[in-house]
Amino acid sequence: MANWPWPRVMNPYYEEVRAETTAWFHSFKAFSTRSQYAFDKGNFALLAALTYPKASKEHVRSACDLMNLFFVIDEYTDVEPQPVVREMVDIVIDALKNPHKPRPQGEIILGEITRQYWQSAIKLATPTAQRHFKESFSAYLESLVQQAEDRDNNTNHSIASYLKHRHENIGTRPSYAVLEFRLNLPDEVIYHPTIVKLSEHITELILLDNDITSYNKEQATGDDSYNILTVVMRELNLDLDRAMEWVAEYHAQVQAKFLNGRKQLPSWGADIDRQAEEYLDGLANWARGNVCWHFESGRYFGTKSLEVQQTRRVALLPKAVASVQDESLRRENVVVPLIEALECKA
Repeated sequence: MANWPWPRVMNPYYEEVRAETTAWFHSFKAFSTRSQYAFDKGNFALLAALTYPKASKEHVRSACDLMNLFFVIDEYTDVEPQPVVREMVDIVIDALKNPHKPRPQGEIILGEITRQYWQSAIKLATPTAQRHFKESFSAYLESLVQQAEDRDNNTNHSIASYLKHRHENIGTRPSYAVLEFRLNLPDEVIYHPTIVKLSEHITELILLDNDITSYNKEQATGDDSYNILTVVMRELNLDLDRAMEWVAEYHAQVQAKFLNGRKQLPSWGADIDRQAEEYLDGLANWARGNVCWHFESGRYFGTKSLEVQQTRRVALLPKAVASVQDESLRRENVVVPLIEALECKA
């Protein structure tokens, strides 16, 4: 991303909304003390502030809350078999459809977090943005069910199938819908082939960057089978360095496709064109903000973030000792590995 035309920009409301969204999320007690610490270290409010730099205070607060919601959904579903993930997803979808209906007593906390998030977000979002969010968020949730099935079956994806599945379960489409909250972009714009393709290019940049930066932590914890580097090594019979080169080259091609594609937009009239440009700038900035967050949050490089950013060299962490699967490490007790703990073993 060294030559990406969009520079790093921080939302001016970051510190204020960080305190608010953290207090809101802590109120659910979705994680035990240990896992909550790992969540706080991830600093998902920073991700929102970097990827929605021009949003109003209320708008970026909504984005922060969504990043937190993504995190808890992903952590809860990542360790469950497909039937359990199906149940969780159905609860979240029901909460999305019924934001004003109290959730059943004793229900998993995902339902109430989703309900409160969407009840607040619909006060900001235009009707078309609300519909686009619900469509894309539901598709993201359904992809988690498929991912769980693949996990249960030890499915090894090809490069093509991996990219196809990752486009949905990375959660970018609902994140893009948040860019629409103050816009009125009709279906003919959002679902226009050129706009769709441009958004897909940004998603690929994000997922490639995510996989590159998360690989070291994932290989250390034995969780790297669902990573583009592992997929490329397996399919093309490459070592890690050659796989990294392949992904970097592919990444450069995707960047070029986005930059060239922006020049080929049709016109829908002055007002819609202005909103479409704002939306596309938001997409492009998402790719930049996402990369900045990887190095500024310390989620994947810990204390060595700045060093890695400057030298572009990463020392592989040793493999963590595999432990017998503890059935109690679910939901609020799920283990979220800290990179600092892995570094201490190096």
